[in-house]
Amino acid sequence: MPGKISTALCAVADNLATIRNKISAATLAYQTQIGTVRPVTLVAVSKRQPDDRIDAALKAGQRVFGENRVQEAYGRWANRRELYADLKLHLIGPLQTNKVSDAVTLFDVIEVVDRPKLARALGVEMTRQSRRLECYIQVNTGEEEQKSGIAPGDADDFIVYCRDVAKLKVTGLMCIPPIDEEVSMHFALLRTIAERNDIFTLSMGMSDDFEEAITFGANSVRVGSAIFGRREG
Repeated sequence: MPGKISTALCAVADNLATIRNKISAATLAYQTQIGTVRPVTLVAVSKRQPDDRIDAALKAGQRVFGENRVQEAYGRWANRRELYADLKLHLIGPLQTNKVSDAVTLFDVIEVVDRPKLARALGVEMTRQSRRLECYIQVNTGEEEQKSGIAPGDADDFIVYCRDVAKLKVTGLMCIPPIDEEVSMHFALLRTIAERNDIFTLSMGMSDDFEEAITFGANSVRVGSAIFGRREG
């Protein structure tokens, strides 16, 4: 076991260093282009990763993680929260309304607000728990039927609804571009929606395209396999 943990620690730590260097270079290039830029948050996507890789990332200083499923995240992070006071958890997978209470208890950022019913449920539960989490609106930039997210044409009205009716703290937008289309058009579209709604966090870009996303203004990137390797199972 010690050898396995040591190997995982070295691999994950090296991968994290590489990703951080790439983020710094892309951020500098974007800063040169527009004259100003905000720091980029690296969200390490830990879903279905084994414990040794998670612990390796924590030992390497990573503190922001993304999870897809509420119950799986509870099993992984409930105890670790007691060990790492600066841990920050993002929910990046679809959220059903019957899981809202647990999600509000565990997570710090909900990146997947995509429909009025969910927005209302989150608002009510955050009031009940006296927790006002950051919320991102998930935009289905490719308008794919199989994907979650509000349609781009409905995004402006939905943002107003989330802010004024559901009373959510809307701080960001998130998208997952179609795998068979040029990602730049989707990154540009999300940035345009954000600009006209005074939203300053763009969660876009994953292992294969986070550098390009940064050149379009992403300041939160979700990286999994490039840090941890391919998921098991």
